[in-house]
Amino acid sequence: MTAAEAPEVTTPRDPVQRRTVATLSMSQILGGISLASGVAVGALLAEEVSGSPTYAGLGSTFQVIGSALIAVPMARLSAARGRRPGLALGYVLSFIGALGLIASGIVGSFALLLVASLLFGGSTASNNQARYAAADLADPSHRGRDLSLVVWATTIGSVLGPNLVGPSEPVSDLLGIPRLTGPFVFSLIGLSLAIVVLLVRLRPDPLLESRRRAVAAGDGGAHVIHGSVRRGLRVIAARPVALLGVITLALGHVTMVSVMVMTPLHMRHGHADLTVIGFVISMHILGMFAFSPLTGMAVDRLGGRVVAMIGSGILVTATLLASTAPMGHSNRLLIALFLLGLGWSCTLVSGSTLLTGAVPPAERPGAQGASDLVMGLAAGLGGALAGVIVDFASFNVLALGALVVAGSIGASAVLLRERDKVPA
Repeated sequence: MTAAEAPEVTTPRDPVQRRTVATLSMSQILGGISLASGVAVGALLAEEVSGSPTYAGLGSTFQVIGSALIAVPMARLSAARGRRPGLALGYVLSFIGALGLIASGIVGSFALLLVASLLFGGSTASNNQARYAAADLADPSHRGRDLSLVVWATTIGSVLGPNLVGPSEPVSDLLGIPRLTGPFVFSLIGLSLAIVVLLVRLRPDPLLESRRRAVAAGDGGAHVIHGSVRRGLRVIAARPVALLGVITLALGHVTMVSVMVMTPLHMRHGHADLTVIGFVISMHILGMFAFSPLTGMAVDRLGGRVVAMIGSGILVTATLLASTAPMGHSNRLLIALFLLGLGWSCTLVSGSTLLTGAVPPAERPGAQGASDLVMGLAAGLGGALAGVIVDFASFNVLALGALVVAGSIGASAVLLRERDKVPA
């Protein structure tokens, strides 16, 4: 990495960074509740509204695509105005989407469900971008740790969310809405609180503060922050380490999303009830977030490349187990979904850290937005194909296909080893 690419230097005990991480963690808890409340019933609602299991994965797929597309205006807004309005934008769009998902269940419109799902993906976009906000002021030697702490905070809301599926039934009965739309009522509450926390407490804005510090330190180019996703893609392509980070993020996300979105359907077709489905998904989300601080420390100590390879191995194991799991509930499927989340955590933290460390500070918003765009579109395609594969083949065949994708992460970590080529 050249001197121009060196990140901002801050002290490990920087009080502004501590407040930033704490605020982002709080918003992640609330955003996690809003997102996970709908994850457990997303495929089921899509199947009910569409009337066909073939389209069951499209609701979740459109959420993933929405998160990718929303990352583009979020990157531009963050570069121009800071992280606070950028993150808030994603949650506001997700709030509108949650209202639309409830309405789609009431009127039985699949087209409305898809549009609302796109907007609901804003919550994922904000949750994803929050990890980068945690790295804006982080000391380079603790970047993985600070980033992973914000990811970890999602554990509380994300594990609680699926377990609200059962309690949401009397709420939906009270409001006179379909039972599968009840969890989105909790989404509305969580999103509202997340927006308030960000607007009130995320001060100073971490991205703007990092720019101010860089200018004060004499970095003449720091006053310009680039939010163009197209430019970000060029920056990533010129740096193999950054490219490895994006590949790790995208393929890890494809593996996780494609198997996870079809798991509730696989269980429901085996006559598992909603409470059991919610529990399995909550254990999956526990694997996704609960151990991320350990993952972050491993990245700081061992390096992102090594942790990416570890994540690849865990995902291969998870998909292999899932490929032999019977319909309904089984301990094998429970373990597979937990490992699927844990492997994804390794790829998320390692990929994000590799990308952030390999890109100059002024280029990070655009490159990070490009990364989330690629990650979301790839996973969206995987989620769309997942429903087709399950309909025409089986869940087990889907898991075997995901195994191949997971193994490709480790292969990329071995192959992409040449030095960064920074254009003049």
